[in-house]
Amino acid sequence: MSRFSNLGHRLYQGEISFDFVGRRKIWYSISGVIVLVAAIGLAMGLHLGIEFKGGSVYTVTKPGLTVSQAQTTADEVVASHPLVQSTDNNKIRIQVSTDEAKSSDEIRSQLAQKFSVPLDTVEAQVIGPSWGKQISQKALTGLIVFMILVTIYLAIAFEWRMAVAALVALIHDLLITIGVYALVGFEVTPGTVIGFLTILGYSLYDTVVVFDTVKENTKGLTKQNKLTYSEAANAGLNQTLVRSLNTTVVALLPVAALLFIGGGILGAGTLNDISLALFIGLAAGAYSSICVATPLLAQLKEEQPQMKALRKRVLQHRASQAAKAEAAGGVEDAQGEEPADEPAGMVGQRGRSAGTPRAKGRPSTKR
Repeated sequence: MSRFSNLGHRLYQGEISFDFVGRRKIWYSISGVIVLVAAIGLAMGLHLGIEFKGGSVYTVTKPGLTVSQAQTTADEVVASHPLVQSTDNNKIRIQVSTDEAKSSDEIRSQLAQKFSVPLDTVEAQVIGPSWGKQISQKALTGLIVFMILVTIYLAIAFEWRMAVAALVALIHDLLITIGVYALVGFEVTPGTVIGFLTILGYSLYDTVVVFDTVKENTKGLTKQNKLTYSEAANAGLNQTLVRSLNTTVVALLPVAALLFIGGGILGAGTLNDISLALFIGLAAGAYSSICVATPLLAQLKEEQPQMKALRKRVLQHRASQAAKAEAAGGVEDAQGEEPADEPAGMVGQRGRSAGTPRAKGRPSTKR
């Protein structure tokens, strides 16, 4: 742990640096592949829950009843393959789509008979498709309003280029999360929507932290000739790198416990909808704030005329410094080198020009 904290200190002080901005084409390629795979999954369609497409839910209370046993029994009662999940207090949740021909009372009665439980222990809830449509529209409206407010806030607090970069990163995270949801086949529920909104907030927070440091590092940048905007932005990114990683790891640990232990090992399927959205979204948000938002911001800023002029001055300054260093190194080499096969009597006269007079008292060799 001390080594990791020391790494953070060295990154902040600029002793070491990872060139994230300079390798933006690599990150863009990786993101492009991931988004393409997610888009393919999204094209295959999302598995919407009954809250969005309508249906009926039956809750059976029976101690010791497993999900596999309940699935077998439910398949005997319902023709359309129902979704069976376990909940707390020895309860099994059975979801039936609107395609089922049997009535709700008929299904409830047959489930009670098959499970050998009293009829009053089988709860039924019917959800119409119109209610699910309203929920979908409200969720989409909330998402659009959120995006607009975020763009306005970033444009006012920072500048429009930062707002564009942050918005691209948010859309990037959304597409990846929704695409993974489609590929895995998890059911989209209101909990999933809550998870989506949560990861958007987290991704935005992480991006704003990085942008704030970049903004501080680039104040008065055009008045010097040592760093380009991309280099200054990359320095700010490195200064917040350890903080971003620590925040992501701390956030992912409890979410991973919900997803892999609660949903996977313990079989609490109702936790999967929100935990998967959070897990994928948090990871994608950390990646996008480092490898997408800041490199894109630097690329947009480098298109400004003053930043192009700054880059030209920086390169010219570095070329001048390199030429001076090379010239100084050549002089040192010339002064420090020993001539080959020099006569013994000439030692001590190196460096004297041809026109330099001889020292007084030295005998002449001219006859």
